[in-house]
Amino acid sequence: MNVLASRTARVAGATLLSFALVPLAVAGPLSARLTGEEYLLDVEPVDPIDPFRGAYVALGYPGLPNGQRLTERREHGDVAYVPLTRSGDVWTGLAAVPARPESGPFLRCQDEQWQLRCGIESWFLPQDKAYEMEQAVREGRAVARVRIDSRGNAALVGVEVRED
Repeated sequence: MNVLASRTARVAGATLLSFALVPLAVAGPLSARLTGEEYLLDVEPVDPIDPFRGAYVALGYPGLPNGQRLTERREHGDVAYVPLTRSGDVWTGLAAVPARPESGPFLRCQDEQWQLRCGIESWFLPQDKAYEMEQAVREGRAVARVRIDSRGNAALVGVEVRED
């Protein structure tokens, strides 16, 4: 009986630990969705379909710094902050910096060698709508609606087609 109780206790403990870790995994994007302010960012297509992930539009952000601007701060670690500045009705990024900006909106990103990953790179859609959205993004007629919280966590809440 002790072996059974011990095994049950271990399984229950592992299950509770797993449930406790889930909020940590989604805390950043969830915080951005719940408490963040909305910003519009220009988007560009990267890769339309991944057979393992389904239909989505992989997005790049021409207004954010690319990997070539990050080479000078490799020794500072894998977190980069991208201050945002308004450019008409959209926001663009300044050069990535290793320290959190003291004021203004910014993105907290992971520096993954050749690109920044800010958690706003993929927009999942039904298969029949993914192609239409990819075309709009490719033609420069789309903007991303992003919510960013005070710590720079970002969540992509929509990709909208401009009717200009």
